Amino acid sequence: MTDTPTPPWDGLILGAALATLDSDTGYGEITDGALGWRDGVLTFVGPRNALPDSPDRLAREVIEARGWITPGLVDCHTHLVFAGDRAREFELRLQGASYEAIARAGGGILSTVRATREASEDELLRQSLPRARALLADGATTLEIKSGYGLDFDSERKMLRVARRVGEVLGVTVRTTYLAAHALPPEYKERADDYIDAACDWLPRLHAEGLVDAVDAFCEGIGFTPAQTRRMFEAARALGLPVKLHADQLSDLGGAALAAEFSGLSADHVEYTSEDSVRAMAAHGTVAVLLPGAFHVLRETKLPPLDAFRVHGVPMAVATDCNPGTSPLLSMRQAMQLACTHFRLTPEEALRGATVHAAHALGLTDRGVLRVGARADFVQWQVGHPAELCYWLGGRLADAVYAGGRRIS
Repeated sequence: MTDTPTPPWDGLILGAALATLDSDTGYGEITDGALGWRDGVLTFVGPRNALPDSPDRLAREVIEARGWITPGLVDCHTHLVFAGDRAREFELRLQGASYEAIARAGGGILSTVRATREASEDELLRQSLPRARALLADGATTLEIKSGYGLDFDSERKMLRVARRVGEVLGVTVRTTYLAAHALPPEYKERADDYIDAACDWLPRLHAEGLVDAVDAFCEGIGFTPAQTRRMFEAARALGLPVKLHADQLSDLGGAALAAEFSGLSADHVEYTSEDSVRAMAAHGTVAVLLPGAFHVLRETKLPPLDAFRVHGVPMAVATDCNPGTSPLLSMRQAMQLACTHFRLTPEEALRGATVHAAHALGLTDRGVLRVGARADFVQWQVGHPAELCYWLGGRLADAVYAGGRRIS
């Protein structure tokens, strides 16, 4: 009896259509496809009849599949690490209470800050993992998680540590974003400049612990001024950290242009972004991250400058903005559907926005497409066409979700 040679690939899926997205337009469709991987990296992407050998000689595991396979979804803007919820505030808003009235009664973002500060690290992880698992079950394979509900050194550190632990427990990439400049904590009331000084001082310590991948801020009338945001960005630049920005959500303070000035990875929300700012984003490669969940929950009417983004070639990403106050959204597919419904994105634009453009909004170039050499993050869907990912409201469409070549859902 002779020894059977060890196959070179870890896995090979046959039969499903592939939406490679490996071109500027179209889904990059390959019918009766074959997708192979080894050591977490794609080794073959093409039609079955182009395989270089018989499947059983190529891979340790060969899977016959139907439906479609797309790149894994990338949720490039979340606040999913927090304690408690604000469901009662949602009810009060529907009954006519204003955000200001809710905040005066002890609600709003500071209620989440209180709950997050009070939770232990293990408790914060326990509450956060189900939210992350829900995103993964619906096709997400990479997550961005922000701090910003701690607003003091120890609590911001705790949030970032929990975000790292989420990735370790679930076996997916988690990019952490430092968002201490999210809101003004009560102990710094009417001392926003002093708080920015403190937040800038905390950053090098947290970065030295390996907890920060990027820096964000909320540049808005109810947040921080462009000048204060600039100071936060300068602190990030001194450490070689990329920046992102909650920009132009409620008014045009030139936030998107400020992010572009610092060659920011992304400007997020961008409902009030001007065409001049769009041009600046295009010139500096800054991605526009659309957050239709918050638009939907807040019942906003001001649309982002979508045509300007298209005309000037600014990539549009789509993300959940998962957070307890304005976007309690636990599905990237639902975010894609809302982007199509509210913003009139095409299903192809929404899928690109949730994959390749979202990856670029995190500074990641090794995922978001199906091509040889890319990370083996992909989803097998029980659909007849990729447009169905944006068509169905709810339900489970993912048959299998793989991150780094390992099935995670």
